[in-house]
Amino acid sequence: MTSTTHESASTGTAPLTGTVSPEATAARFQALSDPTRIRILDLLRDGEHCVCDLQAALTIAQPLLSFHLKTLRDAGFVSWRKQGRWAYYALDAGTLLAAHDDVARLRPTAGRRLPIGCCG
Repeated sequence: MTSTTHESASTGTAPLTGTVSPEATAARFQALSDPTRIRILDLLRDGEHCVCDLQAALTIAQPLLSFHLKTLRDAGFVSWRKQGRWAYYALDAGTLLAAHDDVARLRPTAGRRLPIGCCG
């Protein structure tokens, strides 16, 4: 059997010391905004799974599962490989870390002020 690996899509992630566009952050969180996609990510926490196993665990139709997997792939949360006629999916830890860092960047910063002085 032949095995083909397909890497996850790039979402504009910058190094921790750089800046990340609000559009890239929004795209990541849009991909996380569906309960089914969160369930998929949860199932993939323990390693790679075949699409048929994901479908059985989620009890959803294959076209709907494919839609959700494509959304997660496009956002970079999962990678996939094809082996024969089966597709296998796995988490992309780098994108999960990037989403974590997106939230961390939103924590309050002591003393930060906007450069606007209209009210005080």
